[in-house]
Amino acid sequence: MPGAAAGLIKEVLLVDGTHNGVIERVADVAGCRFIDFEGSSSGAALAAGARQARSPWLMFLHAGAVLDTGWIDETTQFIQTVAAGGRERAAVFRYARSPYADTSVGEVFSFLARTVLGPRSDQGLLIAREHYDRLGGYPAQARHAEARLLRRLGRSRTLLRSKIVTVA
Repeated sequence: MPGAAAGLIKEVLLVDGTHNGVIERVADVAGCRFIDFEGSSSGAALAAGARQARSPWLMFLHAGAVLDTGWIDETTQFIQTVAAGGRERAAVFRYARSPYADTSVGEVFSFLARTVLGPRSDQGLLIAREHYDRLGGYPAQARHAEARLLRRLGRSRTLLRSKIVTVA
């Protein structure tokens, strides 16, 4: 993992509640820590991962997310800028449609929704743990927990230049 080699990422947690063993095997092969999650919502799974993480910064990505090659430098610069500036900030990656995805009416509506309503949860989230905790984190039992946290971030959210493509 390039982020680990650059010293930016010190810990990777894979949270899974499917109990089929696939993600556990992926975690083992990749050298990640696996969290077998017992719960019913994605918000609860994300909250469980955040509670177990030991880093002062948290990065949440969906399965299948692929980041641009420049994400490491930009993320490092963002973290340093936030630390030096003293303002609480969070960031999401810029959405990029997979070049292999079929163009459909649903994809057009999804693009328009991103433009009008702002980033969606599949764009990842980079946030300082203190900021995440002050906002209350992902509400474990709430429907659409990721969208709720993104709304609470409001103007403290930055859209990074690095793109994210979700292939799963």
